[in-house]
Amino acid sequence: MGKTTNQPWLEHHAALGIKASEFENRPLGSYIEEHAEQRPEAPALWYVARAISFSDYNKYANKLANALKAQGIQKGDVIGIHMPNIPQYAIALVAISKMGAIGSGISPLLAPPEIAHQVKDANIKLILTLSDLTPALSAMTEIPDCLKAVVVTGAKDFLAPDDITLPTLKAVDVKAYLPFTQNESESFSQIEVDPHDTFMIQYTGGTTGRSKGAMLSHRNIMHNTAQTLAINPTEIGKGIILSAFPMFHIAGLSNAISAGKYAALAVLIPNPRDTDFICAQLRAHPPTIIAAVPALYDMMVANPEFSKLDFSKLEMAITGAAPLTRSTHEALTTILGDNKISDVFGMTETSPCYTANPPSRYKLGSIGMPLPGVTVRIRDTETGEKDMPTGEAGEIVCTGPQVMKGYLNLPKETNIALREIDGERWMFSGDVGYMDEEGYIFLCDRAKDMLIVGGFKVFSVEVEDKLCSLPEIAACAIIGTKDNERPGNDIVNLFVELTPSFKGANEAEIKDKIISFVRSTMAAYKVPKHIHIIDAIPLTPIGKIDKKALRA
Repeated sequence: MGKTTNQPWLEHHAALGIKASEFENRPLGSYIEEHAEQRPEAPALWYVARAISFSDYNKYANKLANALKAQGIQKGDVIGIHMPNIPQYAIALVAISKMGAIGSGISPLLAPPEIAHQVKDANIKLILTLSDLTPALSAMTEIPDCLKAVVVTGAKDFLAPDDITLPTLKAVDVKAYLPFTQNESESFSQIEVDPHDTFMIQYTGGTTGRSKGAMLSHRNIMHNTAQTLAINPTEIGKGIILSAFPMFHIAGLSNAISAGKYAALAVLIPNPRDTDFICAQLRAHPPTIIAAVPALYDMMVANPEFSKLDFSKLEMAITGAAPLTRSTHEALTTILGDNKISDVFGMTETSPCYTANPPSRYKLGSIGMPLPGVTVRIRDTETGEKDMPTGEAGEIVCTGPQVMKGYLNLPKETNIALREIDGERWMFSGDVGYMDEEGYIFLCDRAKDMLIVGGFKVFSVEVEDKLCSLPEIAACAIIGTKDNERPGNDIVNLFVELTPSFKGANEAEIKDKIISFVRSTMAAYKVPKHIHIIDAIPLTPIGKIDKKALRA
């Protein structure tokens, strides 16, 4: 832990029995091979109406690995995975691990120029894509020279295969997934990889700027699964994990790998906005762990079928990517039961989690305490060179085995994000928060989202959270714009999405109520100067408020 001495959370780790499990630096493929041998018929993946056993999971990954090898993919080559949560995604992860290749999740929501940028930046040699997503590849005006092949799969390839149409891409070999893998051998052993070899190049969400490729090693990702589940240990072969996070996002990737590592059944959710489908899957496979963003939990609570489900087997409902409000926490607890909710927090660069709110010692409003093996400090936002006193806000920085190797092709950005403190390598998160006397961390804002008004700091998360208690407000977001009359100051802008019952109401009256509420509950410098009532607050693919879109 280096020279850091102020670690009050360790006392609570000891009291709760939270400890880092013994960790083996093994890649994902070796775990799937082991499970296939020890529990061949146990279900590994559940997709719509089909179970895929660990034996078949391993065989499908082996066939894909052999097909990729025959296509010319070698150790260290980068493979793009351009799919929603379907079996082929999980199978690809195992095949990539076994080959010692590198994966890179490509969001299905990216526009053609954004895909082309990622392909070129990561030097992607082959893309595994879904047939419905091929128009985005065809629309790339310039195909990067590094891309040699595209393998196209159908959403029903592991259910009832349909004919798929293959796109024509200049100078790119395009093949269909099932024929590509059909005649390949079912044997392929995990090759030896160094734990520090890059396993995934995961691109950051880009909500506050250009998306960057975080290089995550086998050790980063595999170790973080053990760290995260240490707050609620999972018995090998006994878990059922339903994750609504997409696998192209680091949270969904981590959940898929956790399921594979701990021999849990992964219930795949291809469309996280379909709460009827999610409820049907929850009914068919009562989970031990659920993982979703707060916005999706709100959608599920609003579905009458959700409250009718049996959650007696549920051990933990994980949430992250955005703050969980008091109202959502109370509504979920009523349905799920006491002491089951856990906020986790992190970022792509930390594989992803570095803090968690233990269900049995949950502190509402916080993002929890550091995970085993993680040390967190709060540094001043001006220089990053001094620790802030307990209770005072600063930039959250962390160190541990889950911290990325660096940003691909971006040495300057890497040196800004990864800095040395007391001989250790620390990730400067860009998030502003404070630590209380017990070691719980409270998020104030992204550094980019912190406003300065009259010399005072305005943390947008604080204002947003309070405003959401008003019955008129379904969602809201604070952003700052430059105050030309007072250099160095920001103007507070509030964007509001109204609840259904207030849509069509008198907007002037609603704005007056908001102003009165802020004035009566917060300091004067936090009062919005401009209030914009819009149809819907834009969200990123995983449910975060997209302030980049609002600024635009």
